[in-house]
Amino acid sequence: MSRPGRPPIFWEALVTVIVKFVLIVFTKRDWRGRANVPRTGGVIIATNHLSWTDPLLLSHFTYNNGRWPVFLAKSGVFNIPVVGSIIRKCRQIPVLRGSTDAARSLKYAEEALKDGSCVIFYGEGTITRDPDLWPMAFKTGVARLALATGVPVIPVAHWGAQDILRYGSKRPRLFPRKTFHVLAGPPVDLSKYAGLPMRGQVLKDATADIMAEVVALLSELRGEKAPDTPFDEAESRAG
Repeated sequence: MSRPGRPPIFWEALVTVIVKFVLIVFTKRDWRGRANVPRTGGVIIATNHLSWTDPLLLSHFTYNNGRWPVFLAKSGVFNIPVVGSIIRKCRQIPVLRGSTDAARSLKYAEEALKDGSCVIFYGEGTITRDPDLWPMAFKTGVARLALATGVPVIPVAHWGAQDILRYGSKRPRLFPRKTFHVLAGPPVDLSKYAGLPMRGQVLKDATADIMAEVVALLSELRGEKAPDTPFDEAESRAG
């Protein structure tokens, strides 16, 4: 049976039962904008990154909206015994950072989107280092994928994963139960870039448009004004 964008039934059922049980027991959910996530066809979820726990939490949100989540994950995770085998069977995509093969990850993601997958893309490429947990500048990969495939980009902001496991911490704080807040917006309008060469300023501008939507949603979710300029980790170290 054809299952566009989804893993074999056995692996989907196994992982879903385990992950959903854990998350339902240990977290509460505040999910908004669910109608903005299309139920079929290739789609990119562009989002912020707060914690090592948010891939699981976002997976729960995505799965309950009828989509199997596909992440671009660090290649090292695929080398972990048992875990690596499972995530490979679950159609996750390895990212070879600092390698000439890094572009291959985007190619795999492009193929997955054309196959009807829901690819979750962390625009920053890593967990934010902003002291106030606002997104750092997005990389151009998400815009490149969107313009190459023509699939919709759904901006999604989330908040609360950092209360379970903050970056740099090794011990999760499971009690009292934390609430994971999600706000999904309508597709980002990238129509003005259609037919333009995918390089230089076009990619930068499209990336800025995507990031602006995610930041606006996060600002709404937090009830706070976002900084005018994203945090620059390199500049912070130099200072």
